[in-house]
Order: sequence, then C-alpha cells, then structure tokens
Amino acid sequence: MPQGDIGTVHSDGRWHNVVEGTDQVSEPFDTREEAVAEGRAMARDLGVEHVVKGLDGSIAERTSFDDEAASRPDPETDATR
Repeated sequence: MPQGDIGTVHSDGRWHNVVEGTDQVSEPFDTREEAVAEGRAMARDLGVEHVVKGLDGSIAERTSFDDEAASRPDPETDATR
C-alpha cells in the first residue's frame, strides 16, 4: 500500500487500523466490522485508499477515496515491479 493509505489488519487476536508508512496504529477493535467502519471513515477524511486485509494477510477489500489511486500501480499485484 502506498504511504498514507489506511490498512485494516488482524493482529494479536484483534483488528487494527494502520496508517501506511508510519507507526500510527488505532486502538484495537473486537470485530472486523467495527475496524472496517472506522478505517473507511479515516480514509475518507484523509482522501486516501482503505485496504482491508484478511486473516491470511491477503487483500480482501479495497476502497479508494483518492481520485489518483486508480491510476497508481499496486506493488502487490503489478508484475513489472
């Protein structure tokens, strides 16, 4: 994920939102739904992408609140990188 995007991840039995490229981590959430709702609101407010990762770490959902995000290559799936 590019720096500044919001990622919702599962760690230590709880769900967290992280700001990519920083040490910022939200308070933990008991449910995926709570964390996703908060992560989506954070991304909307910042005008960045919100990426939800599944329990295995793979991307489960991606929502862009950044008009330029659609044109950025995804380093996880871009075969040219």
